[in-house]
Amino acid sequence: MLLSAPRKPHIVAALLFFCLCLLAGPALAAPEPPGYYRIVLLADPHLPSKVSRAAEPARYDKIAAAKNKLVEDINAWGDVGEIVVLGDIAASRGTADEYACATAYFAKFRAPRVFITGNHDYLYLDEPDRNGRSVRGDAEARADKLRRFRETFGLPELYRSQKIGGYLLIFLSVDSLDSPYLTQLSDRQLRWLATELKNNPAAPTIIFCHAPLAGTLSQYNKSVNTPNRVAQPEQPLAAIIAANPQIMLWVSGHTHTPADNPSFAAAVNLYAGRVANIHNADLDRESIWTNSLYLYADRVTVKTFSHKKGAWVEELERTFSLPPQHR
Repeated sequence: MLLSAPRKPHIVAALLFFCLCLLAGPALAAPEPPGYYRIVLLADPHLPSKVSRAAEPARYDKIAAAKNKLVEDINAWGDVGEIVVLGDIAASRGTADEYACATAYFAKFRAPRVFITGNHDYLYLDEPDRNGRSVRGDAEARADKLRRFRETFGLPELYRSQKIGGYLLIFLSVDSLDSPYLTQLSDRQLRWLATELKNNPAAPTIIFCHAPLAGTLSQYNKSVNTPNRVAQPEQPLAAIIAANPQIMLWVSGHTHTPADNPSFAAAVNLYAGRVANIHNADLDRESIWTNSLYLYADRVTVKTFSHKKGAWVEELERTFSLPPQHR
C-alpha cells in the first residue's frame, strides 16, 4: 500500500527530523552540561542615557545602538544562567519615565535578571534644582524611590541571597535613608548580611554591590577611593569581611572604570589580601565591555567581552581558586 505524502510542510519536516534521529542515533543526543554556571554582569546602564538626546543627538544614538547590540550579543549566548545588574539602572534620578525605559529594555533579555540599587536609582528627587543639578531627597523621598524600584522589578526585598552549585551569592542594595554618602547600606541590611554569612560558613561566597571596596583601584582620578566612591559604611564592612574567610569575590560598578584602564584587572583589586574586587565598566558609552563569571566546582573564572569588537579580551581573563578551607 502506498502512503501519500503529508500535505503540510511542518509535518514533512517533523517526519524528516524523526528519520534523521533514527539514523544518527547517539550523534544527535543532547549535549552535556557545560560544567559551570555563567553570570553576566551589567553595571551602570543609566537608562535611557545620561547623555542628552537634545544636546548631543549623534552621541546619544551611538550609545543607544551599543546598548541594543549588547542585548543581541547576550541573547546569542546559550549558556547564560543569569544576568546581574549592578545598580544605577536609572539615568539620573530614578524617575517614572526612566524606570519605564528600564523595564522595556530589560524585557528584551532572555536570561533571568537580578537587580540591585545604585545611588541614581533612589537618592535624588525627580526634579532638579534651578541650575539643573540633582537634589538629594530626604528619608521619606528615598523610601518612596526604593519602593518604586522594588515594584518596577517585582522584588519582595532589596537584598537577598541565592545558592548555586555550592556557592552563596549575596546581592546587596545601597539603601540608607539618611547617609551623606552616595553608596551606604542600612544598619538593617548589615545585620542581615552578617547573619547570612554566619549561617553559611562552608559556602564560597560572592557578594554583588553597586560600589567597590575601599582601595581596590589605583588613584587614576581624584574621586576614586573617596568616601562617595566606595561601599559604606567602610569600617563595619571591613569587620564583616574579616570575620568571614569564605568571601572570595566582591563584584561592583559605580566607578565607571573602563576595561582599558590599567587597574580594571590588577593586583590592587585584592582587598585585605584575599577578597578580589571585580570592577565593571558602565554601559552608558559607545564602546561597551561586560564581564562574565564562570562558576566551576573548584574555581571562578572571570572573562571580559568587548561588544564593540565582538571578541573576548584575553589578557583580562582571570581565575580565582576557592578559599583554602573550601578546596
